[in-house]
Amino acid sequence: MSNKLSQWQMVELNKDFKLTESPLPEVKPGEVLVKIAGCGVCHTDLSFWHSGVQTKQPMPLTLGHEISGIVVAGDKEWLNKPVIIPAVLPCGECELCKSDRSNICRNQLMPGNDFHGGFASHIKVPSKYLCPVPEKVLEKYSLEQLSVIADAISTPYQVMKKSELQAGDLAIVIGVGGVGIYGAQIAKIFGAKVLALDINDEKLEIAKKNGVDAVLNTKGMDIKAIKDKVKEIAKEIKAPKFSWKIFEFSGTKQGQELAFNLITFASTLSIVGFTMDKLEVRLSNLMAFDAKLIGTWGCKPELYPEVVELVANDKLKIDQFVQTFPMSQINEVFQNTLAHKYTKRSVLVPDFN
Repeated sequence: MSNKLSQWQMVELNKDFKLTESPLPEVKPGEVLVKIAGCGVCHTDLSFWHSGVQTKQPMPLTLGHEISGIVVAGDKEWLNKPVIIPAVLPCGECELCKSDRSNICRNQLMPGNDFHGGFASHIKVPSKYLCPVPEKVLEKYSLEQLSVIADAISTPYQVMKKSELQAGDLAIVIGVGGVGIYGAQIAKIFGAKVLALDINDEKLEIAKKNGVDAVLNTKGMDIKAIKDKVKEIAKEIKAPKFSWKIFEFSGTKQGQELAFNLITFASTLSIVGFTMDKLEVRLSNLMAFDAKLIGTWGCKPELYPEVVELVANDKLKIDQFVQTFPMSQINEVFQNTLAHKYTKRSVLVPDFN
């Protein structure tokens, strides 16, 4: 094993990543060193890189929190095991952790935010919440492809459970890109009738081929026309008139405005996508419709094995929604992701390991 850590660091916001090298970090008890197989590019990374969202650790910083790899040093019980590193690493001891809200632990550590992340050759992390990858999963997918479980899959999995989605419900998924496509699949696994909304026909076609009951391209439509069409589609697919479960994955102002305006009686709106844009909404709609509006952050590490099991049992597909690039192309990949040139989740694979 090389004794060097290679990492693509961002020195300041809105600048390109620069490749740097440093000695591998010292591993203490309760920690492991993971040789990175792949690290997914997330909208959160774009927010740090482009939108002015501040990281908790000052620059220079290596971003990346959607990580898979193999443990090469540290706690002996983990040595040589393939793992997925949860995007949110809680303390496990605080009030929030003990009340089953470990995903928002105030002592949490997030790779690529609180400390150097996964756009690198190696990463040092606590071993407490690592998620092992069974051999039967590696027979289906490469370890780098499985990095998307760390966020793109686990985040929508948590929000589907948090929304109390039940079989027979209408799940309206707004935005079926790199995260929303998994949300749509998971909603279908939960037994819901799933309607996917997007402005990209290619993404909608992919969703349709993967079990979504209906799709709607909302490009150029006003909110009233969309809502009327959703009601019509709900009737066509024999979905309920009320209690809609609405999931906003697009992370856009337009998507969030649409999501709020789709609220009807007993609806639950879950906000998954992130934007710095502010919205003007009438909160009294929540009162009038006796509806719920919830947020979600990452995923509790405790839920990761459930997600891995869905993949292992072929209930949830990964490969057709992932594309890999050499990590040395990081600046190009970030630019193209920002420009919406990809329809799949991008995973950067170290080309210096």
